[in-house]
Amino acid sequence: MTVALMWEARAAEGRGADLLAWVREQPLDPRPSRRETFRAPQDRVLVVTWWDAPYDASLPELPEPGAELVTRAVHRWRFEAVAEA
Repeated sequence: MTVALMWEARAAEGRGADLLAWVREQPLDPRPSRRETFRAPQDRVLVVTWWDAPYDASLPELPEPGAELVTRAVHRWRFEAVAEA
């Protein structure tokens, strides 16, 4: 089964580049089979990681950044891949 973990944060005013740099520096051990980082307006940063694991597996996740980098707590979601119809 493939599980995708999504991590999304909104940077504090003027801190979008800092948040993006912080996210890129965060290691995951073990490493996911795939990891992608995105940015969007309003200094939002999204990281999606893919894992070959059961849905309820204990997987490493990105931590909360320091409060000075974000406007609110990080949002996290877990999804499982489904077969195309």
